[in-house]
Amino acid sequence: MSNGLPVVGEWIGGDGAASFGPDAMPAAIAAFRTTAFVVRNGATGSVGVGSGGTLRPLTAQNGGTAAADGYPCLGILPPLYPEWLGDRGFLEAHGLRFPYVTGAMARGIASEAIVVEMARAGMLGFFGAGGLSPARVEQALTTLQSTLGDRLPWGVNLIHSPQEPELENLIVGLLLRFGVRRVEASAFMALTPAVVRYAFSGVTRDASGRIQRVNHVFAKISRPEVAQHFMSPPPQAILDALVQAGELTSDEAALARQLPVAEDITVESDSGGHTDNRPLGSLFPTIAQLRDELVVRHGFTRSIRVGAAGGLGTPESVASAFALGAAYVLTGSVNQSCVEAGVSDDAKAMLALAELADMTMAPSADMFELGVKVQVLKRGTMFASRAATLYSLYTRFPSLEAIPADELARIEQQMFRQPVGEVWAEARKFFEVRGPHEIERAERDPKHKMALVFRSYLGRSSRWPIDGAADRRLDYQIWCGPAMGAFNAWVKGSFLEKPENRTVVQVALNLLEGAAYATRAAQLRSYGAPIPAAAFSFRPRPLQ
Repeated sequence: MSNGLPVVGEWIGGDGAASFGPDAMPAAIAAFRTTAFVVRNGATGSVGVGSGGTLRPLTAQNGGTAAADGYPCLGILPPLYPEWLGDRGFLEAHGLRFPYVTGAMARGIASEAIVVEMARAGMLGFFGAGGLSPARVEQALTTLQSTLGDRLPWGVNLIHSPQEPELENLIVGLLLRFGVRRVEASAFMALTPAVVRYAFSGVTRDASGRIQRVNHVFAKISRPEVAQHFMSPPPQAILDALVQAGELTSDEAALARQLPVAEDITVESDSGGHTDNRPLGSLFPTIAQLRDELVVRHGFTRSIRVGAAGGLGTPESVASAFALGAAYVLTGSVNQSCVEAGVSDDAKAMLALAELADMTMAPSADMFELGVKVQVLKRGTMFASRAATLYSLYTRFPSLEAIPADELARIEQQMFRQPVGEVWAEARKFFEVRGPHEIERAERDPKHKMALVFRSYLGRSSRWPIDGAADRRLDYQIWCGPAMGAFNAWVKGSFLEKPENRTVVQVALNLLEGAAYATRAAQLRSYGAPIPAAAFSFRPRPLQ
């Protein structure tokens, strides 16, 4: 088959000869940071790889044939670096070395330590502000601003809060006050004034006429209709309302009409927590095509960068994301088992044992009444089945009082470990601060009261693995996707198998190094080099 490939010149080896045969290919792949010459053995027709040496053209003067010490060259592969796998424009826009982002796992699981380590390594991390009080978010912002400031890139999560719009506005106010320049917007189904306010605060036009924005929104989406909102200019009605409220200037609003809300779109496939379970191979091209259409439709002068997330737990999956055209990759579940993650060592140990099929879907706390589910760890915990029991009771009965006594006693003993009356009293205290309207509604609607009681279990169950509440281990709600199982299978037998060796930087560097390795293997195979199937696998190793 290789005999049909055109010859681009003659490669003459230097000190090293060309490598032929499957056994020699792993070493050729591992040298991806050097130029690779794909050559053909004139006698056997087999394809091999050479490095170093010189390339000369085949001309009429040399008869168009290779010299005795040379090989016909079928192609030249330039050096490949992990830094170059994504969009260079993404790196330049955010001052990064690597096209690698760690996502904002809620409740501070994506901790300040993760964000700091990512920034120092030339990557980007988002602090997981979702589910935290404004005071806790402010504490994190103070730490990150004093540690990193504007010297290194970092960001914070802004999660949509449909039941607490005032909380969303409050968090945006904190982000602007602390000068946070990057925000990961998640769980949005439509644009809100808060996210538009953040996106366009401080936008100006420079002396050359280019529009410059100081705040960058990374919109995490899994549906085209949501992506379209973020890849388009904001609605005029929202801009007018923000100007009227004094939260944007008229100049900022005018410039906002010429820009998309977000210039970085993270396509989230099957992931931990809230997920639509869509495969990246189908979702990413759909969003990329929509991006192309919207850039033309709105006449944007610069493109919108599209990154990939969900299911990225091995070098091969990261390489495939870049092959789809991802400007960057974003990881989540795998970072939760790292030493810097804001969860207990007990939870990390459970995550490190997870296999590919050890995840399941369970009712979510924030959208319980709607039947929305989150993906969680199944192995070692009974949370998913117990949460499903609560949702079944919610759908079957109009109130707590209507639940049969034996079933009510069972959930009081197994899940709440206290009478539901006491659970309601505690929930009432919580909502007196976070949402008095919930109490008012519960007093009018017994079914809503039941939902709040059940949601209290779901909410606390996500705190127990963070705190390491050993007596509640069976109730741990650990958000996790199949990437965790794939990662554990990949690192088995390596230094990354033990959670105490898993740092976010080592995980990131190994995923990127392995992705470059797999990419080179695919490149060589496309020229007909005899790449064995096992040669695509990169083994983890300490990297700097």
